[in-house]
Amino acid sequence: MINISISKMLKLDYRTSEAYKTLRTNIEFCGKDVKVIALTSCTPGEGKSSVSVQLAASLAEAGKKVMFIDADLRKSVLLGRLRIHQNVKGLVHLLSGQAQLADVICMTDIPSLHMIFAGPVPPNPAELLGGKYFKKLVASLREVYDYIIIDTPPLGSVIDSAVIAQECDGAALVLSSNTISYKFAQDVKGQLEKSNCKILGVILNKVDMSGNSYYGKYYGKYYGQYYGKE
Repeated sequence: MINISISKMLKLDYRTSEAYKTLRTNIEFCGKDVKVIALTSCTPGEGKSSVSVQLAASLAEAGKKVMFIDADLRKSVLLGRLRIHQNVKGLVHLLSGQAQLADVICMTDIPSLHMIFAGPVPPNPAELLGGKYFKKLVASLREVYDYIIIDTPPLGSVIDSAVIAQECDGAALVLSSNTISYKFAQDVKGQLEKSNCKILGVILNKVDMSGNSYYGKYYGKYYGQYYGKE
């Protein structure tokens, strides 16, 4: 296994950290039978990968044993975003028979958090994800980890997420605030429903929390009232 350091890259301010703790709690309230969870979005750039990694880290920090899988085989950004410069084999190597499971699991400096990165872009991502080896991978990891968080490609662009969701206990849709139309979000939700995977909910991302916005005024007043006094 390769050891990687990611904790410095995942540091959050207080407000964002609290938001992820709330998300983590909501996930835990979904029940013990929901342990393999896919996260997707409508389009690229909505912050899906960042949310997926931070959720996995938050669960691990709460004492859960967590595997994070980067299954965005078409356009993964995580190695660069986490500034990992080691030569890392990934999910593509495993599913194509070029590596064993032990060769692709990365241990992190966050206790109980392991990761599998995507690897190089393959010519047949949907076929790899829909094949028997991916099913076997998920089944074997279920026996070891409390949660398996899977970062999947935007469902509004490609069908990979729906293929992955068939092997999951639940899926959540990451939506960027004031970016996606209601109709487009409903269309993507419909695609996800066709996979017969339980939809856990929507994670609203990139919300403007400045004092000029509705959210900023509301939460600024709320936190000022309850946490601003000594």
